[in-house]
Amino acid sequence: MDEASAGRRPAGELEASVLAALWAAGGRALTPSDVQRELGTALARTTVTTILARLHEKGSVSRTRSGRGYAYLPVQDSPGLAARRMRTELDKSAADDRGTVLARFVSELKPEDEQLLRDLLGQAGEDGLSGGAGTAQDGGA
Repeated sequence: MDEASAGRRPAGELEASVLAALWAAGGRALTPSDVQRELGTALARTTVTTILARLHEKGSVSRTRSGRGYAYLPVQDSPGLAARRMRTELDKSAADDRGTVLARFVSELKPEDEQLLRDLLGQAGEDGLSGGAGTAQDGGA
């Protein structure tokens, strides 16, 4: 690791921390100052504001006016966000590669996760749900 990257956090770590603070707020919108306090770190408020703005641009949080700034709420819970990220990655693959991408994803699952996926797909089939139907388990994502 070179000197320039020695003090850097792994990609996405700050966003994950900010989202965790928002989820912990239990549905209460937080301002950047609130998030900074919740994180209890030496992050500058401007850094937190930038992270929140990026999360807003990505559609991960919503915002409403609060004084001269904004207060933020997560759009989805953690499982819903993870499902959305997985779907976004799948959507990046070419139409003729989707089957290959899904097959490789399934082949790399732990046996217990593969069984869980099979069970969920079986339940979806029994309920008459087709692909793209959101469930309570995935946050409607």
